[in-house]
Order: sequence, then structure tokens, then C-alpha cells
Amino acid sequence: MKLLEKIQNKSALVGVVGLGYVGLPMAVTVARKGFKVIGIDTSDYAVNHVNDGENYIGDVDDAELKKIVKNGSLKASFDYKLMKNADVIMIAVPTPLDKYQQPNSSFVRSSVKSLAENVSKDTLIILESTTYPGTTREILVREFEKNGFQIGKDIFIAFSPERVDPGNKDYKTSNTPKIVGGITENCNKVSKKFYETILDADVFLVSSPEIAEMEKIYENTFRNINIALANEMTILCEKMEIDIWEVIEAAKTKPYGFMAFYPGPGVGGHCIPLDPFYLTWKAREYNYHTRLIELAGEINMSMPTFVVNKAAKLLNEKGISLSRANILLLGAAYKKDIADFRESPILPLISILEKNSAKFVYNDPHIPEFIHEHTYKKYHSVNLDNIEKYDLVIILTAHSAYDYDDIVKRAKLILDTRFACKKINAENLIRL
Repeated sequence: MKLLEKIQNKSALVGVVGLGYVGLPMAVTVARKGFKVIGIDTSDYAVNHVNDGENYIGDVDDAELKKIVKNGSLKASFDYKLMKNADVIMIAVPTPLDKYQQPNSSFVRSSVKSLAENVSKDTLIILESTTYPGTTREILVREFEKNGFQIGKDIFIAFSPERVDPGNKDYKTSNTPKIVGGITENCNKVSKKFYETILDADVFLVSSPEIAEMEKIYENTFRNINIALANEMTILCEKMEIDIWEVIEAAKTKPYGFMAFYPGPGVGGHCIPLDPFYLTWKAREYNYHTRLIELAGEINMSMPTFVVNKAAKLLNEKGISLSRANILLLGAAYKKDIADFRESPILPLISILEKNSAKFVYNDPHIPEFIHEHTYKKYHSVNLDNIEKYDLVIILTAHSAYDYDDIVKRAKLILDTRFACKKINAENLIRL
């Protein structure tokens, strides 16, 4: 097979559609292995920054991006016509939810339509965007067959879920094991060869795209449900005056049958808050109600309200109403040591604070400013010179850059929602 030969000798031209948190790290990974890569994106910002060798994704090395752009291994464009010469094309476009918590597949559909009108025969097309089971067959196969391609013979289609964990120092795109589910045996064969060539990790084949699509959602639903359990235990422990953090630390001593998950002000990021809803939406097609998954989502989405209510209670005990309080929020990112605030708990939390007329500011060393994705209001990070003036400090993200000993020493009152101050005992420190 000619395509296998091109992959083997690295003469294959690789296209990456979507240059965001998944696409750009993958494009760099492929280029690093000696392939020529063309990135396609609709964003002026993304295309111009890539072509200037300027990085905007935390998991990409600035110097490496600049190097591979300079030597011609990677370039970006808006033009899908460039995909006529591509041998392998990876699709990593957004798959958000709409306001009704239903999957928005418009980005996948649009990119697939453009590709089907431009690609040549003997091309491998891989969807990496997280989505509901059936997407690859319903959207990709249908569109390419409509344009005269025979799947598994003159064009190859597979689904391989992205496994990106922003800020993870041990596992990056290049060394994370890969799952691949092709439409046919030939699709699997070509996909496996490609990933084995570009990755320093094992590649596992499954029997269909639906298995791979469901596997990805299962991964993140597993985490979502277990986080919800930790959050619900926290609510109960609050009522029973039991320290949930000590409970979890004690449970961790069991060497089998237990995996620690932690409570917090809510869940954020590109996967956990969204992926389970792809499944609940698809389940309705089969007249099935995913009760546990939906309940977990409800619990996790209620945590910002729980945090604000606890903050109000703590302030009331000091004789200060929430509407008259001066509050400092520490951390805007959805997890520690990254600059990603997609679906961050700070977003619903500040909406609740504003509805209650509370005065607040935030600090995040990784996010100097951000725009609320729903209200489009802009917020700017403040410095930590005057921690003493705030009535309450709420730790929302446990960034390593924070000096927690100093913060606890200077603050009047602290609500720690992330167990960031676990080694500190102080009267002014209250844990979630």
C-alpha cells in the first residue's frame, strides 16, 4: 500500500485541522518526527501566530515551535485546498455544548464537508475531537461516501480520541497511549502505523469507531461521577461537622479498591464538564435516561453555589454580610499551574457573587485577564500586596506559585476549596 510506504519513510504530508489545545500539540509532535505538516484553522490569531513561530498553548514548547516553523516543517493556513496533497489528515476541532447541553457538531460537519470536497484518494482521515458515539460513521463516512469515496479502499477513516491533560508534566501528546477505532480493518492498519510512527507510546486498536468514541466518554464520565461523589460527601460532611479531607486521606491508605478523588468549587476544562452530556444526549435516541451521569453533573454544577453559601456563612459569623464584603479570589484557571480557564468554576462563582452584590477581585499568575464567556465582562488580575485588606480570601486554584504560608499569615479569613493549605493549621483557615 502506497500510503503505508509514505508513512514509513515519512514522506507523507500531514494535515491538522484545528490548531487549539489538541491540534497544535499534535502538529508539533508530528513535525518533530520528521513529517511536513500543514495546519488549518479559521482563526486569524492561530494561523498568524503559528506562521510567526509564536506559541499560545501551554503544552507546546516555545523554542521547538519556532524551530519547526523556521525549518519549514510546519505552516498554517485557512485554505482547505491545500489538503488535496495531504496523505494523512487529523481533525481536532471544537465540539462544544449548546445552551441546552446538547452537542454542537457544526465545527466537525463544516471541516468534514470542506475536506470531502478537497482531499484525494489514498488519504487517511482521523477524527480526534471528543464527541458522541456514532459521529465518525454518521458524519465522516456519510460525507465522504457522498463525494464518491469508498471507505477502506481509496480512503481510510478512523476515530482516535485525544488524551490531552493540560499541565501534566509526565504525560504529553507524544507519550500518552493511543486508542484507534477504524471503519475497516485497512483503516485500522493504516492508522496504527501512522500513530506508531509519530508517538513514543503504545497504540491500541479497537473494533470500531463507536468503541473508541464511547471509551473516551467513559474515561471522563468516570472522573465526573467520582468527583461528584467527593463533592456530595463534602456537603454531607459539612452538615455532620466532619473533615472530608481527613476522610479522603484516611481512605487513601487502602492499597486496593479505592482511588482518591477530591472535592472542589466545581469542575472545569475541556472534557469533564462536557463529555458526559454527549452521552446523555445520545442515550435519548435509545429511550434511555442516564440518571447517574446527569445527577453527577447536577452535583458538580451546584458546587459554586455551595462555596458562596459557605463564604456567606463564614462572613456572617464575623458580622459582615456578603453584599458588604471585600473578597479576593485566588486562581482563575480550572486546574493548577496552567493558563486555561475554559469552563472554570470561577465563571459561575463570580456570577453568583455579582448577583449578591458582593465586591471581589481575583489573582492568577497564569491569567492576567480574562473575559467571562457568558457575560463578556472583562476582569483583570490584581497583585497580592494588600491581602490584609480583604474580608475573605477564597482559594479556587492551587497554583504552585502561591506562598500559602504567607497568604495564611496575612489574610483575615481564608476559605480553601482545593486543600492547598493542607500542611497549615490556623484559626483563620477554613477548608471546604
